[in-house]
Amino acid sequence: MCGIVGLFLKDKLLEPKLGVLLAKMLITMTDRGPDSAGIAIYGSKNALYSKLTIQSDNADHDFLKLTTDLSSEFGLDVTLERNNTHAVLSVTHDKIDLVRDAIAKLRTGIRLMSSGEKIEIYKEVGLPQDVSQRFGLSLKTGSHGIGHTRMATESAVTTNGAHPFSTGPDQCLVHNGSLSNHNSMRRKLRREGIRIDSDNDTEVGAAYLTWKMKGGATLEEALKASLDDLDGFFTFVVGTKEGFGVVRDPIACKPAVLAETDQYVAFGSEYRALVDLPGIETAHVWEPEPSIVYFWSH
Repeated sequence: MCGIVGLFLKDKLLEPKLGVLLAKMLITMTDRGPDSAGIAIYGSKNALYSKLTIQSDNADHDFLKLTTDLSSEFGLDVTLERNNTHAVLSVTHDKIDLVRDAIAKLRTGIRLMSSGEKIEIYKEVGLPQDVSQRFGLSLKTGSHGIGHTRMATESAVTTNGAHPFSTGPDQCLVHNGSLSNHNSMRRKLRREGIRIDSDNDTEVGAAYLTWKMKGGATLEEALKASLDDLDGFFTFVVGTKEGFGVVRDPIACKPAVLAETDQYVAFGSEYRALVDLPGIETAHVWEPEPSIVYFWSH
Protein backbone atom coordinates (compact mmCIF):
# COMPACT_ATOMS: atom_id res chain seq x y z
CA MET A 1 0.00 0.00 0.00
CA CYS A 2 1.38 3.39 -1.07
CA GLY A 3 0.01 6.88 -1.53
CA ILE A 4 0.11 8.88 -4.76
CA VAL A 5 -0.67 12.54 -5.36
CA GLY A 6 -0.48 14.71 -8.45
CA LEU A 7 -1.37 18.26 -9.38
CA PHE A 8 -1.52 19.81 -12.86
CA LEU A 9 -2.14 23.55 -12.83
CA LYS A 10 -4.18 25.19 -15.57
CA ASP A 11 -4.19 28.56 -13.81
CA LYS A 12 -0.74 30.21 -13.81
CA LEU A 13 -1.76 32.24 -10.75
CA LEU A 14 -1.53 29.02 -8.73
CA GLU A 15 2.04 28.19 -9.82
CA PRO A 16 3.67 29.95 -6.83
CA LYS A 17 1.56 27.69 -4.59
CA LEU A 18 2.36 24.37 -6.27
CA GLY A 19 4.77 23.27 -3.55
CA VAL A 20 2.44 24.24 -0.72
CA LEU A 21 -0.49 22.38 -2.23
CA LEU A 22 1.48 19.25 -3.18
CA ALA A 23 3.27 19.03 0.18
CA LYS A 24 -0.06 19.13 2.03
CA MET A 25 -1.48 16.45 -0.25
CA LEU A 26 1.62 14.30 0.29
CA ILE A 27 1.51 14.56 4.08
CA THR A 28 -2.16 13.57 4.07
CA MET A 29 -1.12 10.23 2.54
CA THR A 30 1.33 9.41 5.37
CA ASP A 31 -0.54 6.39 6.70
CA ARG A 32 -0.48 4.84 3.21
CA GLY A 33 3.32 5.07 3.09
CA PRO A 34 5.38 6.04 6.15
CA ASP A 35 8.68 4.48 4.97
CA SER A 36 9.84 7.16 2.53
CA ALA A 37 8.51 9.96 0.39
CA GLY A 38 9.37 11.88 -2.73
CA ILE A 39 8.15 14.54 -5.08
CA ALA A 40 8.83 15.67 -8.64
CA ILE A 41 8.41 19.35 -9.42
CA TYR A 42 8.21 20.75 -12.95
CA GLY A 43 9.40 24.34 -12.71
CA SER A 44 10.12 27.01 -15.26
CA LYS A 45 12.09 26.22 -18.41
CA ASN A 46 15.37 27.99 -19.14
CA ALA A 47 16.21 28.67 -22.78
CA LEU A 48 19.91 27.91 -22.25
CA TYR A 49 20.21 25.48 -19.35
CA SER A 50 19.11 21.99 -18.35
CA LYS A 51 19.11 20.61 -14.82
CA LEU A 52 20.38 17.49 -13.12
CA THR A 53 19.14 16.66 -9.63
CA ILE A 54 21.67 14.57 -7.72
CA GLN A 55 21.71 12.91 -4.28
CA SER A 56 24.36 11.61 -1.92
CA ASP A 57 24.34 9.93 1.49
CA ASN A 58 27.62 11.78 2.12
CA ALA A 59 26.69 15.13 0.63
CA ASP A 60 29.17 17.19 2.66
CA HIS A 61 32.02 15.28 1.04
CA ASP A 62 30.60 14.56 -2.40
CA PHE A 63 29.27 18.06 -3.16
CA LEU A 64 32.38 19.84 -1.88
CA LYS A 65 34.36 21.28 -4.79
CA LEU A 66 32.29 19.27 -7.26
CA THR A 67 31.86 22.18 -9.66
CA THR A 68 35.57 23.01 -9.35
CA ASP A 69 36.53 19.43 -10.18
CA LEU A 70 34.14 19.31 -13.12
CA SER A 71 35.76 22.46 -14.46
CA SER A 72 39.41 21.57 -13.84
CA GLU A 73 39.26 17.92 -14.94
CA PHE A 74 36.65 18.03 -17.70
CA GLY A 75 36.39 21.70 -18.67
CA LEU A 76 32.70 21.80 -17.77
CA ASP A 77 31.03 24.99 -16.55
CA VAL A 78 28.38 23.95 -14.00
CA THR A 79 26.54 25.72 -11.18
CA LEU A 80 25.35 23.86 -8.09
CA GLU A 81 22.50 24.71 -5.72
CA ARG A 82 22.50 22.39 -2.71
CA ASN A 83 19.32 21.33 -0.91
CA ASN A 84 20.19 19.06 2.02
CA THR A 85 21.19 15.63 0.62
CA HIS A 86 20.29 16.75 -2.90
CA ALA A 87 21.63 19.36 -5.28
CA VAL A 88 20.51 20.81 -8.58
CA LEU A 89 23.18 21.31 -11.22
CA SER A 90 22.60 23.73 -14.10
CA VAL A 91 24.43 23.17 -17.38
CA THR A 92 23.93 24.11 -21.01
CA HIS A 93 21.68 21.70 -22.88
CA ASP A 94 24.46 20.27 -25.03
CA LYS A 95 26.64 19.33 -22.03
CA ILE A 96 24.14 17.46 -19.87
CA ASP A 97 25.29 13.97 -20.88
CA LEU A 98 28.94 14.93 -20.44
CA VAL A 99 28.25 16.21 -16.92
CA ARG A 100 26.38 13.04 -15.97
CA ASP A 101 29.25 10.84 -17.17
CA ALA A 102 31.87 13.04 -15.49
CA ILE A 103 30.08 12.90 -12.13
CA ALA A 104 29.99 9.10 -12.32
CA LYS A 105 33.79 9.12 -12.65
CA LEU A 106 34.47 11.81 -10.03
CA ARG A 107 31.99 10.87 -7.28
CA THR A 108 30.86 7.25 -7.14
CA GLY A 109 28.60 8.01 -4.15
CA ILE A 110 26.38 10.41 -6.10
CA ARG A 111 23.08 9.17 -7.54
CA LEU A 112 21.25 10.85 -10.39
CA MET A 113 17.64 11.60 -9.43
CA SER A 114 16.52 13.31 -12.64
CA SER A 115 17.62 15.34 -15.63
CA GLY A 116 15.85 17.60 -18.06
CA GLU A 117 14.76 21.14 -18.76
CA LYS A 118 12.11 21.45 -16.04
CA ILE A 119 12.14 18.49 -13.64
CA GLU A 120 13.59 18.32 -10.12
CA ILE A 121 13.15 15.23 -7.90
CA TYR A 122 13.57 15.14 -4.13
CA LYS A 123 13.16 11.91 -2.19
CA GLU A 124 14.41 10.37 1.04
CA VAL A 125 13.65 7.80 3.73
CA GLY A 126 11.37 9.14 6.46
CA LEU A 127 7.89 10.40 7.13
CA PRO A 128 6.40 12.59 4.38
CA GLN A 129 6.23 15.61 6.69
CA ASP A 130 9.91 15.26 7.58
CA VAL A 131 10.92 14.81 3.93
CA SER A 132 8.82 17.82 2.94
CA GLN A 133 10.41 20.02 5.59
CA ARG A 134 13.92 18.76 4.85
CA PHE A 135 13.74 19.94 1.23
CA GLY A 136 11.49 22.96 1.71
CA LEU A 137 8.93 21.52 -0.68
CA SER A 138 6.34 24.13 0.27
CA LEU A 139 8.62 26.79 -1.27
CA LYS A 140 8.75 25.11 -4.68
CA THR A 141 6.94 26.68 -7.62
CA GLY A 142 5.97 25.26 -10.98
CA SER A 143 3.31 24.13 -13.40
CA HIS A 144 2.76 20.56 -12.19
CA GLY A 145 4.16 17.84 -9.97
CA ILE A 146 3.62 14.35 -8.60
CA GLY A 147 4.44 12.78 -5.25
CA HIS A 148 4.55 9.42 -3.50
CA THR A 149 4.52 8.00 0.02
CA ARG A 150 5.94 4.49 0.18
CA MET A 151 5.19 1.35 2.13
CA ALA A 152 7.89 -0.98 0.81
CA THR A 153 6.93 -4.34 -0.71
CA GLU A 154 9.31 -5.15 -3.57
CA SER A 155 12.63 -3.75 -2.32
CA ALA A 156 14.38 -2.34 0.75
CA VAL A 157 13.55 0.96 2.43
CA THR A 158 16.28 3.15 0.95
CA THR A 159 16.56 6.48 -0.83
CA ASN A 160 17.20 4.59 -4.05
CA GLY A 161 13.98 2.64 -3.55
CA ALA A 162 11.82 5.71 -2.97
CA HIS A 163 9.65 7.21 -5.70
CA PRO A 164 9.49 9.05 -8.10
CA PHE A 165 11.77 7.24 -10.55
CA SER A 166 13.17 8.99 -13.60
CA THR A 167 14.72 7.06 -16.48
CA GLY A 168 14.43 9.65 -19.27
CA PRO A 169 14.67 13.43 -19.75
CA ASP A 170 11.87 15.24 -17.91
CA GLN A 171 10.12 11.89 -17.32
CA CYS A 172 9.15 10.31 -14.02
CA LEU A 173 6.79 7.72 -12.61
CA VAL A 174 5.14 6.95 -9.28
CA HIS A 175 3.32 3.69 -8.71
CA ASN A 176 0.98 1.99 -6.28
CA GLY A 177 0.87 -1.76 -6.71
CA SER A 178 3.19 -4.59 -7.61
CA LEU A 179 4.62 -5.75 -10.95
CA SER A 180 5.05 -9.51 -11.04
CA ASN A 181 7.26 -9.67 -14.15
CA HIS A 182 9.68 -6.88 -13.23
CA ASN A 183 12.73 -9.15 -13.06
CA SER A 184 12.34 -10.50 -16.59
CA MET A 185 11.40 -7.06 -17.90
CA ARG A 186 14.45 -5.52 -16.19
CA ARG A 187 16.73 -7.97 -17.98
CA LYS A 188 15.04 -7.24 -21.31
CA LEU A 189 15.31 -3.48 -20.91
CA ARG A 190 18.96 -3.65 -19.89
CA ARG A 191 19.68 -5.67 -23.03
CA GLU A 192 18.01 -2.83 -24.94
CA GLY A 193 20.45 -0.34 -23.36
CA ILE A 194 18.05 1.18 -20.81
CA ARG A 195 19.76 2.03 -17.53
CA ILE A 196 18.09 0.66 -14.38
CA ASP A 197 19.88 1.21 -11.07
CA SER A 198 17.66 -0.44 -8.44
CA ASP A 199 15.77 -3.65 -7.73
CA ASN A 200 12.52 -1.68 -7.45
CA ASP A 201 9.67 -2.75 -9.72
CA THR A 202 8.57 0.86 -10.18
CA GLU A 203 11.86 1.80 -11.82
CA VAL A 204 11.20 -1.00 -14.29
CA GLY A 205 7.83 0.58 -15.06
CA ALA A 206 9.49 3.95 -15.63
CA ALA A 207 12.21 2.39 -17.79
CA TYR A 208 9.62 0.54 -19.86
CA LEU A 209 7.85 3.80 -20.71
CA THR A 210 11.18 5.45 -21.58
CA TRP A 211 12.05 2.53 -23.85
CA LYS A 212 8.72 2.69 -25.66
CA MET A 213 8.96 6.45 -26.16
CA LYS A 214 12.54 6.18 -27.40
CA GLY A 215 11.14 3.84 -30.01
CA GLY A 216 8.74 6.53 -31.20
CA ALA A 217 5.64 5.89 -29.10
CA THR A 218 3.73 8.75 -27.55
CA LEU A 219 3.17 8.65 -23.78
CA GLU A 220 -0.43 7.59 -24.40
CA GLU A 221 0.72 4.75 -26.66
CA ALA A 222 3.39 3.68 -24.16
CA LEU A 223 0.90 3.62 -21.28
CA LYS A 224 -1.56 1.60 -23.37
CA ALA A 225 1.18 -0.88 -24.27
CA SER A 226 2.08 -1.26 -20.58
CA LEU A 227 -1.34 -2.80 -19.97
CA ASP A 228 -0.30 -5.78 -22.13
CA ASP A 229 3.41 -5.99 -21.31
CA LEU A 230 3.50 -5.38 -17.55
CA ASP A 231 1.89 -7.99 -15.29
CA GLY A 232 0.45 -7.16 -11.91
CA PHE A 233 -1.78 -4.68 -10.15
CA PHE A 234 -0.87 -1.03 -10.57
CA THR A 235 -1.86 2.57 -10.74
CA PHE A 236 0.70 4.67 -12.61
CA VAL A 237 0.98 8.45 -12.46
CA VAL A 238 3.51 9.78 -14.96
CA GLY A 239 5.09 13.21 -15.24
CA THR A 240 6.49 14.71 -18.44
CA LYS A 241 7.69 18.16 -19.45
CA GLU A 242 4.26 18.94 -20.88
CA GLY A 243 1.96 17.48 -18.22
CA PHE A 244 0.96 14.33 -16.41
CA GLY A 245 -0.91 11.10 -17.12
CA VAL A 246 -2.73 8.36 -15.23
CA VAL A 247 -3.48 4.72 -16.02
CA ARG A 248 -4.81 1.80 -13.96
CA ASP A 249 -4.45 -1.89 -14.74
CA PRO A 250 -7.49 -3.81 -16.07
CA ILE A 251 -8.51 -5.01 -12.59
CA ALA A 252 -8.05 -1.56 -10.99
CA CYS A 253 -7.94 -2.77 -7.39
CA LYS A 254 -5.65 0.07 -6.30
CA PRO A 255 -7.62 3.17 -5.24
CA ALA A 256 -7.53 6.34 -7.32
CA VAL A 257 -9.48 9.60 -7.49
CA LEU A 258 -9.31 12.44 -10.02
CA ALA A 259 -10.70 15.96 -9.62
CA GLU A 260 -10.85 18.71 -12.25
CA THR A 261 -11.73 22.39 -12.11
CA ASP A 262 -11.00 25.37 -14.35
CA GLN A 263 -7.81 25.89 -12.31
CA TYR A 264 -6.29 22.40 -12.02
CA VAL A 265 -6.45 18.64 -12.36
CA ALA A 266 -5.61 16.70 -9.19
CA PHE A 267 -4.96 13.05 -8.43
CA GLY A 268 -5.02 11.26 -5.09
CA SER A 269 -5.00 7.67 -3.95
CA GLU A 270 -7.86 8.78 -1.70
CA TYR A 271 -10.21 11.76 -1.84
CA ARG A 272 -8.93 13.08 1.48
CA ALA A 273 -5.68 14.04 -0.25
CA LEU A 274 -7.67 16.58 -2.27
CA VAL A 275 -9.94 18.16 0.34
CA ASP A 276 -7.79 21.25 0.98
CA LEU A 277 -7.43 22.23 -2.68
CA PRO A 278 -9.10 25.51 -3.64
CA GLY A 279 -12.54 25.03 -5.16
CA ILE A 280 -12.61 21.28 -4.55
CA GLU A 281 -16.23 21.52 -3.42
CA THR A 282 -17.30 22.36 -6.99
CA ALA A 283 -14.80 20.12 -8.81
CA HIS A 284 -15.75 17.29 -11.12
CA VAL A 285 -14.61 14.26 -9.10
CA TRP A 286 -14.46 10.72 -10.46
CA GLU A 287 -12.68 7.39 -10.22
CA PRO A 288 -10.50 6.74 -13.29
CA GLU A 289 -11.67 3.77 -15.33
CA PRO A 290 -9.55 0.62 -15.68
CA SER A 291 -7.27 0.46 -18.75
CA ILE A 292 -8.08 4.04 -19.77
CA VAL A 293 -5.20 6.50 -20.25
CA TYR A 294 -5.80 10.03 -18.96
CA PHE A 295 -3.41 12.84 -19.84
CA TRP A 296 -3.34 16.61 -19.48
CA SER A 297 -0.76 18.90 -21.06
CA HIS A 298 0.05 22.58 -21.32
